This record gives sequence, C-alpha cells and structure tokens, in this order.
Amino acid sequence: MPPRLPDDIDAVVSQALREDLGEGDLTALLITEEASASAHVRSREAAILCGTAWFDRVFQQLDARVQITWHLQDGQEVSADQTVCTLLGPTHALLSGERTGLNFLQTLSGTATATRAYVEALRGIEVKLLDTRKTIPGLRNAQKYAVLCGGGHNHRIGLYDGILIKENHLLASGGIQNAVRAAKAKHPDLPVEVEVETLNQLEEAIEASADIVLLDNFAAPTLRKAVALTRGRAKLEASGSIELSNVREIAKTGVDFISIGSLTKHLHAIDMSMHIEG
Repeated sequence: MPPRLPDDIDAVVSQALREDLGEGDLTALLITEEASASAHVRSREAAILCGTAWFDRVFQQLDARVQITWHLQDGQEVSADQTVCTLLGPTHALLSGERTGLNFLQTLSGTATATRAYVEALRGIEVKLLDTRKTIPGLRNAQKYAVLCGGGHNHRIGLYDGILIKENHLLASGGIQNAVRAAKAKHPDLPVEVEVETLNQLEEAIEASADIVLLDNFAAPTLRKAVALTRGRAKLEASGSIELSNVREIAKTGVDFISIGSLTKHLHAIDMSMHIEG
C-alpha cells in the first residue's frame, strides 16, 4: 500500500490551478461547454508511478463530473508506453487540467523513480536511504511522499520537527559542546544530530553525547575510520558527493543512514502525455 497522503494536497493543487488558469482557459473556450470526451495518460518511459492523488484533485476541483480510472497505484512500476489511467468527463475540464495534472504526476513520479534506483543499488545492505530539505518550494510534503513511494525514508520534514546542528549553527553557538548542550536542554525528548567535517569533530560530537552525527563529504576510507571510531556510541549519517555510482561503496562502510539531496533536487520529470480520444 502507498504511504499516508499529506494533508495539504487541496491547497497545493488550488495554487497550481490558479497559477495556470488565471481568469480562465482562453483556448478551451473554443470547445462548446456541452462537449464531453474520454482521454488517457501514457508514460513514455519506465518509471515508478507517483502523484495520482494530486492528479485526481486537479480534475475534482475543476469539475467533479470527471471520472478517472487508474490502472496502477502509487509506488508501482510503469513500463514505457503503458497507459496509467483513463479519464471521462466534460472536455473543458480535461483540457484545462491537462498540464497541471501532468506536472504533478511527472514531477512526483520522477522523485519516486530516482529514489527507487538508489534503493535497488542498496539492496542487501543494512542502511536507510534518507531525503533532505532540498525540495521544490511548495512541494515539500509531496516530494517527501514520493520518496516513500520509491522505497526511501524521510529525514526531518522541516526545521520544526528535528534538530540538525550544522556548520553555521556551530559558528553562531560557539562550538559543538555548546550547541549539543543547549539542544538537549531545550528539547530533551528529541535526538540531537550534528554535522561534522573531520574525524576530530566527530570525536568531539561523540564526547558531547550527540545522538546522530552527519559525516559531510567523507570519502569511503574515512567513513570506515569513522565507524570504527564511533563503535556504536552514535548513529552515523553519510551525506555529500554521493551518487548511484558510489552509493553502495558508501553503504558498505557501515554507516546507519545515507542522505541524498538529489532525490528531490536534481529532478528528472518522467515523460508522460495525455491524449483526448477522438
């Protein structure tokens, strides 16, 4: 089953429709209001499907009479040239919702597909693949959902639900010891994560009782040293300069987590199209 849907779908879809429609779809007005049609959406490339709820809401908001039948659900594999859904309803709504609906479907399927590629590369290794906050503005929850559909895991959703002390926090607070002490005093119920750039900083973070240490841009040999140095006293997260070509090597070092910003940042939207059936 797909993961739980975010709560902001209607608001996100409404904003996207306002952005595209403005005061109205001038080209769709060339078609009589009474016209109805059927259509289908096809993927031109293999992918992991994601975004069906956003696609549905686009047409629900335009005209509740539009009926959509899905042949697959979020998280399932789509083959090249496979039809993913069929639509039936007022032609005006089908035409006006086409681009907005496809934008959601293509973008979120792209995120899910990229995530699945990394998950497959890590098969058989005990490590969790995490996303980051490097998301498209306004689509944070949607892309986090897509990562789950691809088989990955969510890091913190935003600045409000987790503590990650990064370089600038350390500079502003006077160092690792001060930052970790303040975090644990203010939020004793939350794990405290610290980003480090050297093994010396890692030792300092462990001595400060950090729960998780993010190892920023550590090469695989240094990651192995970090794992040996830590000896289970903290969880370790590898991040930075990690791609499909080296992610398995990074995972084999023994880190607990691997976070990859490109899952949501370096987006390849899946090529999909919608065709009205004449």
